[in-house]
Amino acid sequence: MILRYIYLFRRSWPRVIELAYWPTMQMVLWGFMTKFLLTAESDILRASGMLIAAVLLWDVLFRGNIGVAVSFLEEMWSRNLAQLFASPLRPWEWAVSLLGVSLIRTVIGVLPAALLAIPLYQYSIFDMGLPLLAFFANLLVFGGALGLAISALVLRFGLGAESLAWVGVFIIAPVSGIYYPIATLPEWLQWVALALPSAHVFEGMRAALGDNVFRTDLFLYATGLNVVYMGIGMAVFLAVFRLARVRGLLLKMGE
Repeated sequence: MILRYIYLFRRSWPRVIELAYWPTMQMVLWGFMTKFLLTAESDILRASGMLIAAVLLWDVLFRGNIGVAVSFLEEMWSRNLAQLFASPLRPWEWAVSLLGVSLIRTVIGVLPAALLAIPLYQYSIFDMGLPLLAFFANLLVFGGALGLAISALVLRFGLGAESLAWVGVFIIAPVSGIYYPIATLPEWLQWVALALPSAHVFEGMRAALGDNVFRTDLFLYATGLNVVYMGIGMAVFLAVFRLARVRGLLLKMGE
């Protein structure tokens, strides 16, 4: 199944270009905003690379989610689910392949933007070293879990719910602390944020960039929460798939 989606990329260069277009455009816009803020008087605003790193890591989460959801939707759009499961393919194998393709799509999308930031702004997110891998992996897993849950909703309610693939992840953006510390939120929202792996990742990013410290506690919190969310996402996906097979929804993929 992973090869199937890779073949789609090989036969459609616009798909590959689109993957890299939005992360690059966001990085360029926020990068120039960062250059402007670096001229400000506030020491907080002068935090080098903070906004650029936040934009790139947020895009990992977004691409992790959309990579799963869009790959799933392509089967819906082509009305291929019935044919797909006439093969020996098992649902969990398909789910794992969607997660694998999400990784590939995310790397294709985010890597050019990260590399372009080096000549444009003299900033390399790769200077974070191993913490960057920890942040990347946690955000990718969380995005994949959200993508599986959203795909399940689309399978259950039809293509009329496909907009969730694009807007669903933005529900958690305000409480993920992408561009500001979690302490900025009202106290009751801080408890919501602490239940999200993304909030711990972005707090860890600020500690790594601002204090040059890798917060192991935040990494462990994010990893533990991701185990829970991935379990829930996979369970919901498989449960809805079983329901769809019983009710014949695989053959009814309209609005």
